[in-house]
Amino acid sequence: MKVIFRASFASVLALGVATAVATPAFAQDAAPQTDDAAAAVVEDVAPGEIVVTAQKRAERLQDVPLAVTAVTSDALAKRQINDTNSLVQAIPSLSYQQGANPTNTSFRVRGIGTALFGQGVESSVSVVVDGVVAVRSAQGFSDLADIERVEVLRGPQGTLFGKNASAGVISVTTARPSDDLEFKGDVTVAEHDEYRARATLSAPLTDTVRARVSGFYNDVKGVTYNLGTQDWVNGTQSWGVRGKLEWDAADNLNILLTGEYRKMNSDCCASTLISIVNPLLQQVVGPIEASRENRTVNEDTNTYANSKAQTYSLQADWDLGPATLTSLTAYQKYFLEVNQPIDRINSTSPIYLGTAAFAPYTYWTQNHGIVDIDAISQELRLSSNGKNDLNYVVGVFYMHSDILRPFDRRRARCTAGTVGQPCATANVVWQSSASSIRLKQDSIAAFAQADYLITGGLRAIGGVRVQYEKGTNSGARIAPIVAGDNIFPGNPPVSGTFTASDTAVTGKAGLQYEFNRNAQVYATYTRGYKGLGYEMEISADLANQTAVQPEWVNAYEIGFKGSTADRSLTIAAALFQSDYSNLQVQANRSDPTTGVIQFVTTNAGSSRSRGFEIEATLRPTDGFSINAAVTYAQSRININGLNCPIQQQAAAPVLTGTPVNICYRTAAGATPMQNLRNRALQASPDWRINVSPRYDYEGDSLNAFAQVAVNFTSAQNFTAELDPLTVQPAYTLVDATVGISTPDNRYSLTVFAKNLFDTNYLTSIGHNSLMSTTANPFDLVGTYNKDASRYFGATIGVRF
Repeated sequence: MKVIFRASFASVLALGVATAVATPAFAQDAAPQTDDAAAAVVEDVAPGEIVVTAQKRAERLQDVPLAVTAVTSDALAKRQINDTNSLVQAIPSLSYQQGANPTNTSFRVRGIGTALFGQGVESSVSVVVDGVVAVRSAQGFSDLADIERVEVLRGPQGTLFGKNASAGVISVTTARPSDDLEFKGDVTVAEHDEYRARATLSAPLTDTVRARVSGFYNDVKGVTYNLGTQDWVNGTQSWGVRGKLEWDAADNLNILLTGEYRKMNSDCCASTLISIVNPLLQQVVGPIEASRENRTVNEDTNTYANSKAQTYSLQADWDLGPATLTSLTAYQKYFLEVNQPIDRINSTSPIYLGTAAFAPYTYWTQNHGIVDIDAISQELRLSSNGKNDLNYVVGVFYMHSDILRPFDRRRARCTAGTVGQPCATANVVWQSSASSIRLKQDSIAAFAQADYLITGGLRAIGGVRVQYEKGTNSGARIAPIVAGDNIFPGNPPVSGTFTASDTAVTGKAGLQYEFNRNAQVYATYTRGYKGLGYEMEISADLANQTAVQPEWVNAYEIGFKGSTADRSLTIAAALFQSDYSNLQVQANRSDPTTGVIQFVTTNAGSSRSRGFEIEATLRPTDGFSINAAVTYAQSRININGLNCPIQQQAAAPVLTGTPVNICYRTAAGATPMQNLRNRALQASPDWRINVSPRYDYEGDSLNAFAQVAVNFTSAQNFTAELDPLTVQPAYTLVDATVGISTPDNRYSLTVFAKNLFDTNYLTSIGHNSLMSTTANPFDLVGTYNKDASRYFGATIGVRF
């Protein structure tokens, strides 16, 4: 279906509100819960209302003049949403693109994200846990254990959340210690050897001191069988523990100390062959039946991505009456080690595959990298309490981060022999290189945001952030790394140091009109920014560095939020447009004819995301509710000098000028390229729709519920060059959950089915690395989640 977006803001907003009334859309939760800690400082909170901190001060979700979805821990548990990347099942505006490992997997909000795997560039979607901002996107993919709620803020949020929130924020708030003794735990068992366990103990230690300890353990067997190693891969083992100590040091002074440690061992993410056209490839990969339903690989080495994360924070809140002064000091450390075999064949030594320059690297199991992050941060802010004529947040922020990025790779080519047979030692050519690059960054900012009651229900909104950052990127590349090897193509020895700095001013302005406590409209303009980028990958030209210039965005949003007095119907609708310039992109400069593999972080082009969102909950009776949501985000890009899809390169004509939306060469023998205009962003479906009816029953001896979740995602292309071979068609997933519990909720049993109708879908598609040339361009690989196949499970819970 082709949709041309030409309607005015007003007409589309009116259409969205009308649609929400006629067909209620997704809201936060069938039975919203308040966060007691946040609600304590908010007056006039009705039962069932959610209190959020989306603007860094506690306020009702209804009162916040921006598009934000808040999902409670209870709602996530009933949907079996156990980690951050599964949040896309509950929030249509949020999506993510699966990469080969956490470094190139990224969140997207309204279709906008970071299509980069370079660690010198920040993510466009910031992940914040208890106020602590993750330094890089890889840290954001984690388990959700013992949380209070998750807030997803759409659109640029740089005024309050800083320079890596140009597309949005995922803010996770974990549970605080309780005033009474509390224990809760649950165990989940699902098909294909999935086991999960979580437990939390919270108790007062004295009249003024409380403690909370929580932990989790997950063992999820892989869903892909490796014929070569005889292992199930693409699974994970993870565990973590979090401790909180809260002290009421005075009647108006609260101090919270938090420490968390998480560890994950993952043999993820091996790509399966989904198309084999070249018979020689079929010969060397063995008994693999390539298709989009393929669940087998045949490799001599398993891919792995193992990580460890630590976060420690100290938060002090001093209630001054009209305002609260907050200090948040944090230290975070993250370590990720990844090795991704590239050859994807079961051969412990090189074999011969022909004479083409790029095809025969038939032994490439060493493709190994590390991301080692240390960071300290300090935020000091003053925020008004309650709701007044003037509400404000003002503060300062500082962060120092240190990222170490070692990488090494080695591969072999066979120059002569019999096709498909082991290569004689004399005919093996080894190529290798390694790099170690370190980026140190300092960022300091001052920010303020306020809203002021002008007259009646009309408020003016204004905010500004002034930030300065400085980064030093230094390192060296050595090649070869084994005596006798050749230099890996495009990776000669080099070293260098480079320092850059930047000052930026961003902000927000708008108007809000409150008809009453249950209805408001707002219109805002936001100037967003994503900071300087640096080249930290092995192909970096360290001797001639330049900074990747900042990315800017101008965003416009018109929204409506409302509910009936009895909250039987709640609606949130927004119309948005975000214009991005100076995009930070990962340009593919690899040459399939010479074997040079090179990805360069650079600035290119512009993009636009515009559309509408509607979220709502309808509760026609006490026991029945319908959550539903629709997001239409038309995300388009303009970019020059992009590589062409491999299968189009051989026929690329020589053209002059700047032709658009066609693969061409600037001269005979030049690398084919394309200039895209108004083309879809990668991994950005136009439509995402969620509908989730739920029925709750409360009896004298038993409580029960039944819930169905229907999630529709329209077609999307997974590659920046918009390769027609890498399209995932539209698909719909249906999940179902039923549960029972005792009236006091002490004991519960939940049974669930994921992907009830067994709908297959892929989370990424690309060309096979081995033998993927202009002569053999149709061999494809893909990745998928466990719920790309139907499975069942159950959760048993207990609490007191």
